[in-house]
Amino acid sequence: MDPASLARLVLLSSIWGASFLFIRIGAPVLGPSLLIFARVGLAAVFLLAVALYLKRILDARQHWRHYLMLGLFNSALPFLLFAYAAQTVSASLLSILNATAPTWAAALGAAWTRTRLAPRPLIGLLLGIAGVALLAGVETLSLPAGGGLAIVAALGAALCYGVSSVYARSARATEPFANAHGSMWAATLLLIPAALLAPWPETLPDGRILLAVVALGVLCSGIAYLLYFRLVVDLGASSALTVTFLIPVFGILWGVLFLDEAVGWHTFAGSVLVLAGTALATGFSIRSLFARTETGRA
Repeated sequence: MDPASLARLVLLSSIWGASFLFIRIGAPVLGPSLLIFARVGLAAVFLLAVALYLKRILDARQHWRHYLMLGLFNSALPFLLFAYAAQTVSASLLSILNATAPTWAAALGAAWTRTRLAPRPLIGLLLGIAGVALLAGVETLSLPAGGGLAIVAALGAALCYGVSSVYARSARATEPFANAHGSMWAATLLLIPAALLAPWPETLPDGRILLAVVALGVLCSGIAYLLYFRLVVDLGASSALTVTFLIPVFGILWGVLFLDEAVGWHTFAGSVLVLAGTALATGFSIRSLFARTETGRA
C-alpha cells in the first residue's frame, strides 16, 4: 500500500468514526428524523455539485429501483436507527456496534445462498455475539431507561448494512459514484414523510448543532464517499473492509476527546471480540489486504 492510499484510508476512517460523534451531538436536539433528513439531503446536494463538475450522468430513470434499495438499506434506515440509538448510547459504543456489519453480511449471505457457514466464519459470528453481549450487558447497567432498545437499534443499523451488502452482490453492476449519488437522493425522498411528521425545534439550533449537521452531510457522507471510491479504485474492495476495523478506533477516540465519554475495560474487551469475530467471519487478514492490493494493480 503506497503512502498516499494509507493516508486516505486513515483519513476516511477518522471521518466515518467522527460521524458517530456528530450524530451523538445532533440527535438529542433535532431528533433522529430531522437530523438524518438534513444529512442525506446535504450529501445529495453536495454530490450533485460534484456530478455536474465531473459531468457524471445519474440515469435515475433506468436505475431508480436500485437506488431506492441502496437508499433505504445503506443510508436512510441505518442512519435513522443510529440516530435513535445516539439519544441514549455513547458514540464509542455506536462505532463498535457498527463494526458488526460485515459479520451480519456473512451470515445473511450464507442464509441467502442456503449454504452452511464454515467453521472459521461460524466461530467469528459467535465471537461477535459474545462481544456484543459483553458490551450490552455492562452498558445497560449504567444506561437510562430505553438503553437496551437503543443497543438493539444500533445492531439493527449494522444489520441493514449487511442487507445492503448482500443485495449489492446480486444487483446489476452500477458505477460507484452513481450509487452514492443516486442512493442519497433516494434516501432524501424516503425520509421526507418522517421529516414532515417530526417535531421541529421552535428556535434555530446553536452553531454547534448546525456544524454537526453540515459535517454529517458534507464531510461524513459526501466527501467520505469520494475518498472511499478513490480507495476502491486504488486498492480494490478490500479497502472497505479495512475501514471497518479502523472506524471504532477513531469512534472511541473522538468520543473520549470531545464528549468526555468514559471507556472501561469492557469497551476494549468487547471491541477485541467484535473485531476478531468480524475478521474471522469475513476471512480478513493484513496479508490478504496487501495481496489483493498487488493483484488490483496488476
